[in-house]
Amino acid sequence: MAGRKKKKKSTKKNDYSTSQLFNFARDSYLERTSRPVYAIVFLLPFIAFYEIGTILINTDVLNRTQVRVVAFVWLQQFLAYLGTSDRLAWIAPPLVVIIILIGLQLASRKRWYFCLGDYTPMVLECTALAVPLIVLSLFFNGAATGQGDVTDTGDRRAPSLACVAAEPAGGPIASTGVVMAANPEQTHSLMANIVTGVGAGIYEELVFRLILICILMLLFQDVFGLSHANAMVLAVLISAALFSAHHHVVFVNGRLGSSEPFDWAKFGFRTMAGVYFAALFAIRGFGITAGTHAFYDIFATIINALFFAR
Repeated sequence: MAGRKKKKKSTKKNDYSTSQLFNFARDSYLERTSRPVYAIVFLLPFIAFYEIGTILINTDVLNRTQVRVVAFVWLQQFLAYLGTSDRLAWIAPPLVVIIILIGLQLASRKRWYFCLGDYTPMVLECTALAVPLIVLSLFFNGAATGQGDVTDTGDRRAPSLACVAAEPAGGPIASTGVVMAANPEQTHSLMANIVTGVGAGIYEELVFRLILICILMLLFQDVFGLSHANAMVLAVLISAALFSAHHHVVFVNGRLGSSEPFDWAKFGFRTMAGVYFAALFAIRGFGITAGTHAFYDIFATIINALFFAR
């Protein structure tokens, strides 16, 4: 009889799984907000803002270039390769985000409800988690450009974590088909930078954390037979390095394109940011991670415009 009860209790426990690094108390704020369904609801306003904002900043009146997040372009091109029509070109990537998160929610067997009262604390949490990255970015840039010289006039701006492709809306097309800009502040309006920053938070985290880390984990564990710990460390470091590198060299439209000139300080900062986001993803889930990335880019854009604009 005792064995039956123990078996029943074990079965009930297995009905509730978690993909997070820590198993938070069930139905606590930390556990609820790490659920994929929370990521869906939390990020829907971000997705809508990016979609509507991209349409607005890509008009001839507001901008002479079509500005798109490179990770978003990758999803578009992959879906087009699978046969997605041009009419679904803009709506398909957001649907991919939602479908993946629904699949993760189903696999987790967690509850589907969303408490509206959690939305504001999630925004505040993402805001607070973005602050250390702002401080770190300013430290890296200050150390790289200052070098103890108070007369230094180097670029002290907080590096953007949004890599965008700016395709001319009219006139001759560049040889690579797109003009890359890892720092969109160089060529675009404040609103365009905010829009692309929000898009980067969603789609770069989808590609480099949710998809790439999972693929690397499968490769290292199932193919190469590495332990879970070693596979995790390698996956995080490789994904972080690739995340940083793609702000300098980008593959779009079947061709390699150069974006921001290589700089060790910015590369190092973005690599550390990639590790930070990977840890955040493992602990707090996709919603908080994507939100933190988006808020960092928003804050960096505003700070650069207020204090470092030339």
